[in-house]
Parts: sequence; C-alpha cells; structure tokens
Amino acid sequence: MSINTSANPVMADFSAPVAAQHPLLQPLDIGGLSIENRLMVAPMAGVTDNPFRRLCKSFGAGHAVSEMIIADTALYASKKSLYRANFDNEIAPISAQIAGAEPDKLAEAARYQIDNGAQIIDINMGCPAKKVCRKLAGSALLQDEDLVARLLDAAVGAVDAPVTLKTRLGYENGRENILRVARRAEQAGIAAIAIHGRTREDMYTGTARYELIREVKDSIGIPVIANGDIDSPEKAQYVYEMTGCDAVMIGRAAQGQPWLFRDIGHFLRTGERLPAPSIREIKEIVLAHLQELYDFYGEYSGCRIARKHIAWYTTGIPNSNAFRQAMYGEESTAGQFRVVEDFLCTHQ
Repeated sequence: MSINTSANPVMADFSAPVAAQHPLLQPLDIGGLSIENRLMVAPMAGVTDNPFRRLCKSFGAGHAVSEMIIADTALYASKKSLYRANFDNEIAPISAQIAGAEPDKLAEAARYQIDNGAQIIDINMGCPAKKVCRKLAGSALLQDEDLVARLLDAAVGAVDAPVTLKTRLGYENGRENILRVARRAEQAGIAAIAIHGRTREDMYTGTARYELIREVKDSIGIPVIANGDIDSPEKAQYVYEMTGCDAVMIGRAAQGQPWLFRDIGHFLRTGERLPAPSIREIKEIVLAHLQELYDFYGEYSGCRIARKHIAWYTTGIPNSNAFRQAMYGEESTAGQFRVVEDFLCTHQ
C-alpha cells in the first residue's frame, strides 16, 4: 500500500473554480512560491515526518512543514536528522524547519537544507519543550529580541529562497512581544509568519488567544498564519474570521485524523459537515499509513514509531484500550500490521 491521492476513497476535492472558493481554499504566495491552499500542517517533532506530511497533503492540506532540525553540523548525519530531512516524493514546495540560537549556524543550516532539496526555510521560535529552551532555542529566543533579529537576518541573508517564521505570542504571559517580533521579522525579509496563540509559559494549556494574531495581521504586510486549537471545520472558519489571517495551521488535531483537512475543505466550500469516516475507511487509511512508515523507517523503528499513530487512530473505538496494550507488545511490523487489521475488521 502507498499514500496515493488518486486511490484514496475519502481524499479532498479542490476542483471547484478558484473564484467560487473560500479564501482559505485559494492559493497563497509565499516568497514567489505558490501554496495550493491555505490549510497547513504544523511542524510537530516526532509526528510530521515524510509519510505524515504526504498523508495530510493527500487529504487536502496545501502545505506541510518538516519536523524541527537542529542547526548543528555535527548532527546532520545522525539517523534522526536524515529521516527528518528526507523530502522524497513530497509535493512541492518543500519546507524544512530549522532551530538554533547562533546566527552563523542557523545560516549554515538554511543553506544545507536548500542544497538538500528544501524550497522554503522555516525558523522555529515556537517550540516550548524544556530540552529545546534550555539551549535558548525555540520559544526561549523570544526573551532576547536582539538575538531574534540577528537570527532572522542571518537566515534570510544566507539563502536565495523564502524564509518563514513559526513563533508564539511571547515567552511569558503579561510580556507578550509578538507585535515587535512580527514587525522585525517583516523588516528582515521573512516571507510569512505562523503564530501559535499561546506563550511559552502556557505550553499547551488553556486556550489559544487570537486577539494578538489579529493585531499582528493588521500591523504587517506579509502573510500571517494562525495556529492553535483549530480542531474542527467550524473552528477553522471562526479563527479565520476572528484574526483575518491568510492561512490556518493545524497541529495536534490532525494526529489520528489526517482527514480533518478534507473535512475543513468540504465545510468551507459547502457549509456542511462531512460524516465521520467509517471504520472501513479508517482501516484503509491506517493500514496504508503503517505500510508507508514501515517502508520509510524499516523494521525496528517503523514498528515503534507506528505505535503512537495507531493509538491516535483507534481512540474512541470500543475496546481500544485493551487492544492498544496488546498492540504495544508486538515487536515486528508484520505482527503489528496483523493485529491492527484484525481489530479494525471486527469493528466494521
């Protein structure tokens, strides 16, 4: 099996004339490159790998950004980095996300990923993970606006390609500085900015705040992409109307339901909700995704990386807790594939 849009029974259909489409379904220009539509997959470490990005695009996502790649030349040849920087068979334009706190290393990483096949460089200034922030990377950078400016200038100046920025409202509540950061990003030549509606202090708790994203949209001229808590077609429409954003970016809500992009597209075109996919449809999607993971990562890693995806896909299905405990014990891809297929067959 493979992720094939022509064979996917529940793939998105964006065949309607552009003039009749919702603004979020129209193409978006990022630094001279055309994105098919404005529904984007957020970069998520350990999730948005090559198979997942292609799967989401098969369901109508117009753009997907790679997992974060640390800007350290000593790590470029590591197994994890090679997987994260694998863009084989992806739909263009390809975007590689890089993270670092040293301008020269970030510039070098940008050049490396362009040479590696990326067409857009995305800078991570939004990751709230402790291990990233301890190195003063990710959202920790928002504490030092001078360093932010030097990093942006270095990356933009290093490549003849669009550079985008993924960030948060600020490092801590009460000291949100996204307006200054966004203006400086535009000044540096950043081609688009994606904003998660939380601070680093918030992590993923509480609810995303969209008011500041609206203020950013009103204050700069580059595309603004709204991110955070977009988990349904109605929420995508609400966030678009609330912020006036140029695109929406969906992260955690796509875990275990990559068809969310198809559902949003249908809703924006028709105003109607698609029915949830049947277990038969989910089975086809899951098994195709598993085979892609096995082919991409190999026997050992493929089996282990697939576990979290299987858990997400099967959440809410009767007896899924007991099934997952048994599935976690499978040590081979063949055994894992078989138990997943059997479980889903019994619930069709």
